[in-house]
Amino acid sequence: MEHIEAWKPIVAAVHAKGALFFCQIWHVGRVSTFELQPGGAAPLSSTEKGVGPQISFDGHREEFSPPRRLTVEEIPAIVDDFRKAARNAIDAGFDGVEIHGANGYIIEQFLKDSANDRADEYGGTLENRCRFALEVVDAVVKEVGGRRVGIRLSPFTDYMDCHDSDPHSLALYMSTKLNDHDILYIHMIEPRMAIVDGRRVVPKRLLPYREAFKGTFIANGGYDREEGGKVVTEGYTDLVAFGRLFLANPDLPKRFEVGAELNKYDRTTFYTSDPVVGYTDYPFLE
Repeated sequence: MEHIEAWKPIVAAVHAKGALFFCQIWHVGRVSTFELQPGGAAPLSSTEKGVGPQISFDGHREEFSPPRRLTVEEIPAIVDDFRKAARNAIDAGFDGVEIHGANGYIIEQFLKDSANDRADEYGGTLENRCRFALEVVDAVVKEVGGRRVGIRLSPFTDYMDCHDSDPHSLALYMSTKLNDHDILYIHMIEPRMAIVDGRRVVPKRLLPYREAFKGTFIANGGYDREEGGKVVTEGYTDLVAFGRLFLANPDLPKRFEVGAELNKYDRTTFYTSDPVVGYTDYPFLE
């Protein structure tokens, strides 16, 4: 209840500017430490395989604690946590929720075969590995309605030691099965950028999944104003999401609209605990 009440004025401020506001809900799974878990317990995951040390942009070495594999009997409680989080977000006034099924966190720890080494109904086959993700989607949709639900997926990436031997089949299966739940959108990350003639180029490999999914498709990963507008006009995607550019430009839509120069982002400030530096210190256009 405290979190719900704390979010209400923030959501109201966003709505006052005429914007829609979705809350991304997620569970980190094994990407955690004993110190951050209730009672100092092991992080929960699909597996007992841990995540290797990660080096941040500022050179900091991050280590993670060995996870504990969830039992089949424990999984429904995690699914229900997503349901409750979705309900709390809607009660706080958010227009919807985005289920975070990407970037190496718990849903992706079930989806991808590099992390999921289970021998039960949640592991092995593609269908089994996708079971947990689809159960989460089903629970959230039943709680708040499909038109208030999106999901973020990153089948081609290897964040937090999470990669898949057949990302195309994984992406196609999820894009197709999500139609059964009538969710609002899929937000999918492009494969790694390529460098051509010294310029970053978006691979544009997401078209099969955009065609398989009947809802709104959002592409993400390395786009700028020009390339983003182009892929929408060409029908490659319905919408384009921006991350790093938005961190440095709180008025990014306005800057795109008038063709204004963008603030340069500073990667070293992306994942810090400072409440100002890298978060609220970038200037507005006006």
